[in-house]
Amino acid sequence: MKKVRIITDSNSGMTLEEGDRFGIKVLSMPFIIDGKTYYENVTLTQSEFYDMLGADTDISTSQPSIPDIKKCWEEELSEYESIVHIPMSSGLSGSTSTAMALADDYDGRVQVVDNQRISVTQYQSALDALELANAGMSAENIKRVLEEVKFESSIYIKLETLKYLKKGGRITPAAAAVGTALRLKPVLQIQGEKLDAFSIARTGKQAEKKMLDALEHDIETRFGGMDNIENIHIEIAHTANEEAAHEFKNQITERFGVKEVLIAPLSLSIACHIGPGSLAIACSREINDSMSAHSELQKTMVV
Repeated sequence: MKKVRIITDSNSGMTLEEGDRFGIKVLSMPFIIDGKTYYENVTLTQSEFYDMLGADTDISTSQPSIPDIKKCWEEELSEYESIVHIPMSSGLSGSTSTAMALADDYDGRVQVVDNQRISVTQYQSALDALELANAGMSAENIKRVLEEVKFESSIYIKLETLKYLKKGGRITPAAAAVGTALRLKPVLQIQGEKLDAFSIARTGKQAEKKMLDALEHDIETRFGGMDNIENIHIEIAHTANEEAAHEFKNQITERFGVKEVLIAPLSLSIACHIGPGSLAIACSREINDSMSAHSELQKTMVV
């Protein structure tokens, strides 16, 4: 029997095809659209989602059902000794608490990680977990490592429109009307548990500069400085804005001197609230660098 299976959900931006290529199981998130349940990247494509969103269709997010989670786990446990399950941040969804409650029935064979990640930082966590599993670390200790470094990430998001924040009641209609009239570009942030306002810019380019400045500040003050950039992952996410994401990558590689930048769609569960055209930049500390500060965890690895 194989040892550790890594599972995440489509809130990470990882597609089922990418998961198959990496060797990671991706659980598709459900959406309720006009009363019917759709599954991200299975019965609902990205383009179909944005077409429906643009048509003001009634869309709401949902958690994976308990039967779907249990079926997934039981299928994987028939081949693997244990599971590391990485859902989206507990501060943004009840998926984590639901999975943790279910895991109690599996005698420690299912380890649910609450590492406060979503989108590309959650994507990177799944890759980190896979690397640790391949190095021989147990499911329990993979969970411990990921939760130890859970706040060592940042996300900044530039919005193209205020329409969906207004629709979701996150800003008042009056504020949305003023912002739209002035063509303001809000910048939001995710620092662990929730989506918050960060700044406002007059133009998209100004918003991008604010995000780059904020990320550099985080790197300097929280992640060891620019001298440590080789131990930091930088990622881009977007909502139906792939061309702009690749253009933004050029700015990032020039400014930070990095060669690899992960690009993935921003999770549809966030896209519901911010709409198409957004662009996000994120960073997270490389797991091997974090592990070096936790020698007691390194000793648990099987050689």
